[in-house]
Amino acid sequence: MSALVAVDLDRTMIFSQGALGVPLDETFECVEVYEGKPLSYMSIRSMSLLRGLSESVTVVPTTTRTIEQFQRIDLPGAPWRYAITSNGGNILVDGEPDTAWRKGFDLDLAGIGAELRSRVSEDWVLKYREADGLFCYLVVDVTAVPPDFVSDWSQWCAARDWNVSQQGRKIYTMPNAVCKSSAVAEVRARLVQDGSLDAEAGVFAAGDGALDAEMLMAADEAVRPRHGELELLGFTRPGLTVTDSSGVRASEEILEWLRNRTTAHRV
Repeated sequence: MSALVAVDLDRTMIFSQGALGVPLDETFECVEVYEGKPLSYMSIRSMSLLRGLSESVTVVPTTTRTIEQFQRIDLPGAPWRYAITSNGGNILVDGEPDTAWRKGFDLDLAGIGAELRSRVSEDWVLKYREADGLFCYLVVDVTAVPPDFVSDWSQWCAARDWNVSQQGRKIYTMPNAVCKSSAVAEVRARLVQDGSLDAEAGVFAAGDGALDAEMLMAADEAVRPRHGELELLGFTRPGLTVTDSSGVRASEEILEWLRNRTTAHRV
């Protein structure tokens, strides 16, 4: 293969009904069911584009979701030789976690989690969750979060090599060592080493959130939708394309861009 494509999932490839940006109709298919209820959707156009892309280049789903959360998505193009979950903390090889990669992280999640819980209140925190023993996050009432919480918590974490990112109703607390770009680089190196990927193969990336920023920076070329945290931050870099569309239509535009750019890279 002559290109590697790393794609974020939530609000880049897949969308809740509320995040679609258009009415749900017969042009969409459910790709995730949770507790018996439909949770995430893709347009039929996006599904076709992603399936076709995965047949021509190496596509690596790259998500902040836990292994369990990722595995409940019926993503077109599967099975995946490699997938990246837990924001880069886990690499799945043919669906199974690479234990050697996971053991490379020495983290004080218990200490960070205890400090975080001491700073929050049930008045605005709906849930506290730990993800695959790698990081933690809050599900919050966004209208009730104290105005200085994220900045104060970010400052405390930064001194300990952790970072904080709010994406909608979730506030993530993440170790700096766990990042998507490092995992993408590891997968690329393995594919080049075993001859599956050309040594000069380009890396293309797509994502919408602050946790995707480093991955977009590290790619040869990247694309993001005109929505999400990076849009709010005005994120840009040389070689970055921003879609004209937002919502689910942006996913179609992203996949068309990836198809066209990787085709041009092969010529």
